[in-house]
Amino acid sequence: MRSRLRAAARATAVLTAAALVCGACSIGSSVPTPWADRPVVTLAFDVPADLQSVRGQERVEFTPDLATCELVFRAWPNKPATSAAGDSLVVQRAAVDGRQAELVDVASGAPDDAPAGTLLRIPLDDCLEPGQRVTVDLDFTLQLGPDVDERVGTSSTLDVAWFGTAFPLLAWVRGRGWDSDPAVAVTGEMAVSEDFQLASLDVTAPSSYAVTGAGRLVGTTEGAAAGTTRHRFTASAVRDVTVSVGDLEVAERRINGVQVHLAADRAADASTLAEWAAQIRTSMDSLVTLLGPFPYDDLWVTVLSSESSGIEFPGAVQFADVDVSTRSALVTHELAHMWFHGLVGSDQGTDPWLDESFATFAQLVADGQSSPTDQPSGAARDDVGETMAYWLRFRQPSSVYYDTVYTEGGAALVEARDRAGHAAFDDALRSYLRDNAYSVATPADVAAAFADLPEALAVLRRVGALPPP
Repeated sequence: MRSRLRAAARATAVLTAAALVCGACSIGSSVPTPWADRPVVTLAFDVPADLQSVRGQERVEFTPDLATCELVFRAWPNKPATSAAGDSLVVQRAAVDGRQAELVDVASGAPDDAPAGTLLRIPLDDCLEPGQRVTVDLDFTLQLGPDVDERVGTSSTLDVAWFGTAFPLLAWVRGRGWDSDPAVAVTGEMAVSEDFQLASLDVTAPSSYAVTGAGRLVGTTEGAAAGTTRHRFTASAVRDVTVSVGDLEVAERRINGVQVHLAADRAADASTLAEWAAQIRTSMDSLVTLLGPFPYDDLWVTVLSSESSGIEFPGAVQFADVDVSTRSALVTHELAHMWFHGLVGSDQGTDPWLDESFATFAQLVADGQSSPTDQPSGAARDDVGETMAYWLRFRQPSSVYYDTVYTEGGAALVEARDRAGHAAFDDALRSYLRDNAYSVATPADVAAAFADLPEALAVLRRVGALPPP
């Protein structure tokens, strides 16, 4: 989710000692393992030299835990904010287990003039039973709008393009089924996705361009077309991916056992890559002390002069061109999302506070702040836990949403920690992260994690993050 600082049933997590080791950790290094039957996704992007559009192919091997008679994917570039800026994602073909399949395009909040909707339904000839595996193949085209201050765009003056959440995203949530909530015109995300195994992410682009991706870079090979290179990435468990392509300055750093891949477009000059690396180290050190081991072996950071803030992805961040000495909170906030959104997912449309309030809280504590620096303009609110659609009732929905969910929600969690005691609260928070790793958490999971800390629960109920007992 953008930042101006800026589960239901699930498989039982099995702890594994040595799954991830982080040199700055002040607590144990064990992390849960991903669930065994997670979807397996293969993605391929073909990026032309003009960086205006992308051809994509996707294969998803999916095993539902509930019976279903359809498949549902989300096309989030068609949401109001990005569609209005010239972005689009259109699926041209679908096949299920090798047979051509029907495509039902549903607007679901996309603007009337958008070339496609945000929701794609694929009816199945034969319904799936729980545990029955199916393979889906999709061909799609991604159009990139110029200078979009969002997760999908291309520069009108530089040779650089970026695209995150820019593929048909499987919309299944274990124990619940398909997510089909319509997109709304509020600045923020509405995506919900279970973790999937990224079998491979192939990005083919002109050989003169640098490419950033997700997970581990396996290597590069010659592309099918002359003068192109294929970059292959893989990841054990992610719930989203982002890619940047173009004339980028790049650097590598090893920080606390994490391979950090840094890239910046040629107009980004507010901070050097060395300064970015130093601030990432500082922010990561503090967050690891608070939350536990960093959830990913690789972190991909791209600095884009068209952006104004930060946008998080599992194991990756798109940052604005900012002076990190004065905007260090932005770095800490976005890195906090590696735990709140990356490791522990949430339905961002239904429960946006589960990632944004917690990320703001983690940033405040990690940076040693007692409260947010930008206090809300009005009185304290009691609707922190509302859905994204709720904020449409206000004249300035995005501003009120930010003031409430980010600022008020983050401050409430700081207060809850103070009232419950830092040690007890932090222990419960780490248990919440461990118990809900690789899942889509709900407010009920927060209530369960803090059940022995009534002082903390009282604060969260007062601001509307949790319902009354």
